[in-house]
Amino acid sequence: MNWQRNRAGGSLPLWILVRLPLACCVIGITGCSTLPTLAGRTVTVSIGGEPGTALYDSLAPLTAQHPGLTGIHSLDEGREAFAARVALAETAQRSLDVQYYIWHEDVSGMLLLDALRRAAERGVRVRLLLDDNNTKGMDPTLAAFNAHPNVELRLFNPFPNRSARVCGYMTDFSRLNRRMHNKSFTADGVATIVGGRNIGDEYFGAGEDIGYIDLDVIAIGAAVPDVQKSFDEYWSSASAYPANRMLPAATPELIAKFDGQGVETSQSARAQGYMDAVRETEIVHKMITRQMDWEWAEARLVVDDPAKALDRAKRKDYLMSSLEHVIGPAKSELRLVSPYFVPTKAGVAGFTRMRERGVQISILTNALEATDVAAVHAGYAKWRKDLLLRGVKLWELRRTAVAAPLGGVAGRTKSSSGGGYGSTGQSHGASLHAKTFAVDREQLFVGSFNFDPRSAALNTEMGLVIRSTVLAGRVSRAFDDRIPTQAYEVQLTPQGELQWVERQAQGETVYHTEPGTSGWRRFCVKIISLLPIDWLL
Repeated sequence: MNWQRNRAGGSLPLWILVRLPLACCVIGITGCSTLPTLAGRTVTVSIGGEPGTALYDSLAPLTAQHPGLTGIHSLDEGREAFAARVALAETAQRSLDVQYYIWHEDVSGMLLLDALRRAAERGVRVRLLLDDNNTKGMDPTLAAFNAHPNVELRLFNPFPNRSARVCGYMTDFSRLNRRMHNKSFTADGVATIVGGRNIGDEYFGAGEDIGYIDLDVIAIGAAVPDVQKSFDEYWSSASAYPANRMLPAATPELIAKFDGQGVETSQSARAQGYMDAVRETEIVHKMITRQMDWEWAEARLVVDDPAKALDRAKRKDYLMSSLEHVIGPAKSELRLVSPYFVPTKAGVAGFTRMRERGVQISILTNALEATDVAAVHAGYAKWRKDLLLRGVKLWELRRTAVAAPLGGVAGRTKSSSGGGYGSTGQSHGASLHAKTFAVDREQLFVGSFNFDPRSAALNTEMGLVIRSTVLAGRVSRAFDDRIPTQAYEVQLTPQGELQWVERQAQGETVYHTEPGTSGWRRFCVKIISLLPIDWLL
């Protein structure tokens, strides 16, 4: 059972409680390093879209026809989402600004890193900002990547002691417990990808364990400069450390090994599926030739102040406050998708007030059998009865979900055989990772924000609020049309007990304990739910 959310949803260092004795020994033996100075850090800013690049010259006339609006194209299917990033990296001619919480050293991660390196070889300025929480073991690779003169890598909220990170948690927990969960990929100041995906095989439809059901959007037009401005603020923040001050020196041997690793990965059998996806989607070609289907809408970036990572931001500058201001109160309907949903007492009270106003609320999250973080499920499970009693509809994604539960924000419904939204590729099961919600069938949020205390108060987050009846309506209708066939509906029996209803073509099956789980797993979740740790989840 995974107690630490280190892959998908944010830092959750509960494991330090188990390793405390060992940590004390490590501290006593090795001591703990301190962070280097930021004095003399290079100052760079985003390069705006300018004539002379393929992306700008092709898309500028299109965006000029929609002043003040943003063109949105959803990336529902994992391999298409991978292909879009590689294609943007291969098309970029001036700049790539890339910001992520997780970047795995697996097939997709190495292919994308190599695509950035090759862009740098062409003279493109590459800036990569990575949260340091999940870079353990990657220091040699990152150091070699950072050695290129056109590349600059910065680590957000880094661990000074690279070999004994638990030491950092013991001595600087309040800082290291706060992570940068933002995700963006911007090319030539013209096109950007924003959404829920990190960089790794499980996010792109080829995970060997869990395949994440996820969602990104490509955006062009009015929202792109706002994403660039946000990147600059994080890049120059007090939490962003030049990698060459944190990592070992990149020797010629290390650089040669990195270059060889890129070639070796690209020639592997597993890589061929990814590269076939790049060739087949032709997504950037469609952008440049203006064959792409865009939904033009008002879109506003909502993002946390990077000072939140040091607990120095004002509450009004938290993403949660921006969401409330931009969207306003729901009038009739809220359809919420959150893989890590921990409502807390305050959240239940908020949903209760909405129900009292007549707002219909439906929520999709992970079933216990599908979640990759049992501790977070414990933080959600204890509030199920309260939510159901107040008329909130709860859906829990099944691990066996393979079709498109949201139907695609762009309206494309793909079959499981085609690797559609929610395709699990070679994985052994599905797990929800998309973070989106629709309000009154008029507004849609797509981004990195989970409805849990960690996203609200600890991690930094970002996303787009899109005013589009087309996109919001499709997500809303999915709760009526598709989600019931891919998720359990959680209900209360007349006796006030929970039951899970599974609907399939052959009929309904009712479960009176959480489906697909062992008694031991349910017992562990129950024990965790009694602990006062919701603020960490």
